[in-house]
Amino acid sequence: MSSLDEVVREPGTKSSKIRKLAAAGHSRSDIAKALGIRYQHVRNVLVADEAALDRQAANGVVSPASRTPIETTVLPGAPFRLTVDAAGCVRLPTDALAALRAQPGSVLVGEMVGTELHLYPLQDAIRRAQALVRDFVPAGRSLADDLIADRRREVAKDAGHGE
Repeated sequence: MSSLDEVVREPGTKSSKIRKLAAAGHSRSDIAKALGIRYQHVRNVLVADEAALDRQAANGVVSPASRTPIETTVLPGAPFRLTVDAAGCVRLPTDALAALRAQPGSVLVGEMVGTELHLYPLQDAIRRAQALVRDFVPAGRSLADDLIADRRREVAKDAGHGE
């Protein structure tokens, strides 16, 4: 996090300082106190920026994925609020992204369970799939070796040398 005092002393407009402190994860009330302004001023700047980004995303000017993550605390097992924007995109809080080990460009796997959406890092989803298949494969047997043997038999059969 940027030091509140450092940013307050920097040259620039109050709006630019608000944006910088918000991006560093400081709360709106802390920003207002540090800058000696009303909470409503901080909120208005951040809400106006959000609306501008929504308009740009709707017009295809910026990708919704390029927007900064929501700064909120996500407690394990506790619900948190997400908002769907005009483009149908949902931004995940930074804590949720960290828990999913997700960075820009990461692939997550989603699964609908009733009305619930479950997200998994790709590697976790692969491990889950492997565990499901493992229950049906006898110990010591290689499905890859079986597949290669099948393909070789098919090639030999097509060439007229097989069964």
